[in-house]
Amino acid sequence: MEANRGQNGIQQLLAAEQEAQHIVNAARNAKMARLRQAKEEAEKEIAEYRAQVEYEFQKKVAESSGDSGANVKRLEIETDAKINHLKNEAARISHDVVGMLLKNVTTVRN
Repeated sequence: MEANRGQNGIQQLLAAEQEAQHIVNAARNAKMARLRQAKEEAEKEIAEYRAQVEYEFQKKVAESSGDSGANVKRLEIETDAKINHLKNEAARISHDVVGMLLKNVTTVRN
């Protein structure tokens, strides 16, 4: 009887070990499935974010390229205004500058 009892104890231990192994394997499989699911969700979120950023970038590119003609026209107008302003200022002070130059050229210093 003692041998049967020892044999039964070993059988119980083996059964418990197998059950524990099944539990560990099930937990490992569940963990791997959850990791795969999390990875897929993250990839989906990344793809959505990338698409949103790309859309916003293309929108800004379209807006800025559409305005380039307007920007060129605005810059031409500003440049012409500045050129006219400089010409007017030069015409206004040219008599004074010529007088100053003539005075300094004709004055003799010792």
